[in-house]
Order: sequence, then C-alpha cells, then structure tokens
Amino acid sequence: MSSPRQSRPPAAGQPPAAGPAAKHPADEPTVLPSQLADTFEAVNSQLAQAVDPDERPHPEGHRPDGARPDTTGSSPGEGAPPGVHPVDESRPLGRILLFGIQHVLVMAATPISAIFLMSATLGLRAGLTVDLLSAAFVLSGVGSLIQSLGPWKFGPRLPFVMLPGGAPLILFLAIAEQHGVRVATGAVVLTAVFTFVVLPVFSRLLAYFPALVIGTMIVIVGVNLVKVGAVLVTGQPGSPGFANPTSLGLGMATIGFTVAFYLFFSGILRQLSVMLGLFAGTALAAAVGAIHGAGATGGGLVNLPHLMPFGSPEFNLIAALPLMLYSLASMAEATGQTVINAEAVGKRIDKRTDVPKTVRADALTSLFGGFFGLPLMVTSGENIGIVRVTGVRSRFVTAAAGVVLIVIGFLAPVTRAISVIPTAVVGGTAMVVFAVITVLGIQMLGRSDLDKHTSTFICAVALALGLLPILVPGVYGAFPPNVRILLESGVAVGTFTAAVLNILFHHVRPGVAARLTTARTESDR
Repeated sequence: MSSPRQSRPPAAGQPPAAGPAAKHPADEPTVLPSQLADTFEAVNSQLAQAVDPDERPHPEGHRPDGARPDTTGSSPGEGAPPGVHPVDESRPLGRILLFGIQHVLVMAATPISAIFLMSATLGLRAGLTVDLLSAAFVLSGVGSLIQSLGPWKFGPRLPFVMLPGGAPLILFLAIAEQHGVRVATGAVVLTAVFTFVVLPVFSRLLAYFPALVIGTMIVIVGVNLVKVGAVLVTGQPGSPGFANPTSLGLGMATIGFTVAFYLFFSGILRQLSVMLGLFAGTALAAAVGAIHGAGATGGGLVNLPHLMPFGSPEFNLIAALPLMLYSLASMAEATGQTVINAEAVGKRIDKRTDVPKTVRADALTSLFGGFFGLPLMVTSGENIGIVRVTGVRSRFVTAAAGVVLIVIGFLAPVTRAISVIPTAVVGGTAMVVFAVITVLGIQMLGRSDLDKHTSTFICAVALALGLLPILVPGVYGAFPPNVRILLESGVAVGTFTAAVLNILFHHVRPGVAARLTTARTESDR
C-alpha cells in the first residue's frame, strides 16, 4: 500500500502531470494537500504550542510516539482506541458540555441579532419575535447535530455549528419588504430545493477549487467576519453612539481577559479561555452599569416554536431568484469552510464526497427553517476559530452545543439571559475567534505555490475584488438591486474570480500552449 507521500497529488492550481497514468482532476477524489504532513506541526505552534500534551492536536501524519499513522490518515488522541481520529473521540460528558457551552456563548449573538433585526425591519409583535427566536435556536441546534453527527449523507462529521443571519438574512428581508413575508419564507423553501437539484453539478466542479482558491476565499471570509465582530463593538458608522468609549473599552477588555486567561492558565481552563473572557467581560459590563437586565425578567418558562408563524409560504420563482443565486456562492463558502475545518482538526477528507454532505445539511436545515419563518440556515465559520484556539477537535463538542441550543430554544429564561450580554463583549470575543480564521486562510495560501508569479497574480486580483465591497461599503450602490446583491458579496466575488483565473492560468493556458507547441513541432517535420 502506498504511503501518503507516494500518493501526493499535484501542486495546488497545477494541471496533472502528463503520461499514461495521469488523470483529469475531475476523475479522482481531491484530498487535503499532502504538504499538511510536513507543515501542520509548524502551524500548530502559533496557537496550540502551550496546550497541555494530552489535549494538543497532533500533526497529521505524526504520532506522539513517532510512529506513522494508519492509511486513513487518522491519528488517535490520548487514550483513544487505535485508529480513532480525535474528531471521533468521545470525552467525559462534563468536559463536552463545557466546551459545547463555550461554542454556544460565542455564537449566540448571531441568532439573537438576526431575529431582532427581522423584528425591527418587519415590525413584528413581541410574541412573534419570541417564537422566531425560539425557532432560530432550535434549528441552529438541529443543524449543528446533523453537521457534527453526519447521519446518512447529511453532514461531514466535523465540528460545525449552524446559524441564521448574514447575507441570506438581508436577502430574506429584501424579498419580504417587496413581496411579503410569506413569499420570503417560500423563497427559502424554494432555495433549499434548488440547492439539492444543482448540488450534483456543483460537486463536479470541486476539482477546480484547489488550495489557492479556497485559501483566498477563507482570507476574505475571515476579514469579513472580523469586520462583523468589530461592528458589534463600535456600532454602525454614522449611527448614534458610534465608537462609544464604554463599548470600545468593554470590547478591548474582553480581548485582554481572553489573552490573560490563555497566557496564565493551563489545561482545561486554557481551553475555556474564550468563554472565561466572555464571562469576565460581562462581569465588567455589569460593574460599570452597561447591562440592562429588563429583558431578562418576566415571561413564561417554555417557548415552543410555531409552524408557519406567518401563514402558509407562497412560492414565487422570480422573487426567489436572488436567494437562489446566492445559494451558489453559499455552496462555494461551504466548500472552503469544510476544507479549513478538516485542516484545523487534522483530518483528511475527500472534497467531492464530504463537501456535498455539508451542503445537504445546510439545505435540509434551511428547508425546515423556512416552514418556521426563518431565513436560510448556513454553516458557521465561527466555531472553527474556537476549535483552533482550544485544540479540542471532537465533533461531539459541537453536537453537545447543538443540544444546548435546542434546550435554550425551549427555555425562555435562558434565552432572555443570554440576550442581555452586551454586544460589545460578544464582539470583542468574536474578533479574536474570527481573526484566527483569517490566519488559517493565510496558512493555506502559504502552501499554494505563491512563489509562482501566476499564483500570486490570481490571489492578488481575487483579494482586490473580494475585499472591495467589504472595505468600501456601498461601492455598488448605483447598480440594479439584483446585480448589487451578488456584487456586494465579497466572498462570492473573490471566490468566483479566483476559480476562473485558476482555470484560465493553470488549465486552459497550459493546454493551449501544449497544442501550439505540438503544431509547431509537426510543421517542422
């Protein structure tokens, strides 16, 4: 049986070597770059160097005792049975719950802010807002369980969580304001079905998403998420109270607390540094009077999500078109997140089989979410940063987070208590976690032959176009609405640019040059 080095794939972005054994990229499964075996240890040293030996992720292809792993590429964790990858390793229930709660606390602000934005934009009554918030937590939990446990062909069995919000929420609100909220919920259902229909075609294109393309996309995703976290701290530019000194102080203090815990603690406390930093920031906010607890009192004990809270969905293909087009970009983003998550936990995957599992879980959860009045549910990159900072790779941690989310969705007092955590504190935590995602993208680009001029050029152009709408909001404001929706998604623009340029420079151009060379040689004869 060949070793991982003997079966090394061609360099990212390069066409397969010529010869009788060569295959087209689309004819064989794509795996994570084999350079991971040489570089993963150096990558880990930046953030996981100080993690205790029993919790430190072992580099892919290396065992603590110096032995080589089995041919699956799995490296067992401390105390795990031989052949069990740390991703599949179970842990004591208490630890799993603690780490799961840490994931929930970092990402809980997203469903809360998404539903509050829906309520404010559509003028929803308080009772309906509570129903939607309950549904958002429950569906986020269900989606996280599907992604983490991977039943049948749904979910890649990686530590993932799912959330509403982001660009899909903006599209949902735009459709609701123009055509009515029942048409918007119908658009979510249509988009989920559309995703299932086009997924087989998209899967065939994954061979043209090498590390160069995915790394570029992850950098853009990370920068965009850091901006999202920063806005939680500062507020929107031009809004009342923008960059309030108290909010800035709370955000910076939360980052400082997190760094201090990570620096001075060890073992499980270090792994919980993100959650402890969040708690410390919240305690400081309470001390300075920045917490308003009125929303945490009153109300009942249990929230039950209501099916079709706006009435039966109405299906309008034209109205749903922007959301359906966005789903293509969402599939590309799911590709990058699946690859970078697998790399963060040191597990080899086959993109052509595992990425579709992620997308199917997104579509299935969104399908149910549409009937509960929610926008598209998407796989979140937030937890990837937490996995990398803590070094805890078990997918059962995010499965536990899914259970906690479902419980929160049903328990009204817990939902209200989480909702009073100041956004500046959540934003400070999020900035650290999201910046880690950016670093992971940079590390992936470092293994993408950037010393070659063509790869550097592709990355530069894709970053320029992808970061433009992020760094200069409203740059496409004069364009028609449907066109603007697509152009303002920096992730979609950057990914599309990188993929097209990669095909032109690394597939089309070499083929044309080879044919021209052959024609000249034959003419010389």
